Amino acid sequence: MALLVGGSALAVSPEEVLSDPVLEHRAREISAGLRCLVCQNQSIDDSDADLAKDLRLLVRERLVAGDSDEQVRQYLVDRYGEFVLLNPRLNDHTLLLWIAGPALLVGGLLLLLIVGRRPTTGQPPLSAEEQAVLDELDKSAGN
Repeated sequence: MALLVGGSALAVSPEEVLSDPVLEHRAREISAGLRCLVCQNQSIDDSDADLAKDLRLLVRERLVAGDSDEQVRQYLVDRYGEFVLLNPRLNDHTLLLWIAGPALLVGGLLLLLIVGRRPTTGQPPLSAEEQAVLDELDKSAGN
């Protein structure tokens, strides 16, 4: 059974797997989008932490009880906060997270464009006398 549902969920132990393949598939899809609160950069399916195992079992319990996928996610968000979601939802308090990355990228590109177009503030151009001396030096050097 574990071979059929995918190889990415290595932390799921055989005793956690549901006998109903449809429910097990739904459980895997849900838990792939849930953050391990211990590891923080892994889904609960990929984590060996005890809390991740508890969350995997909780997801399966809720599915067996008849909850929809969204009800399971919302139950976990209500219990642990939106941090439990690997991909935060777009709402009022996460709007800054969604806008900050692209805004910083666009701002950085605009800054590079502005700085790249600005004229360099180097030495003033040579006077006619200085240019004549430079030309004389070039001739005497053999160029």
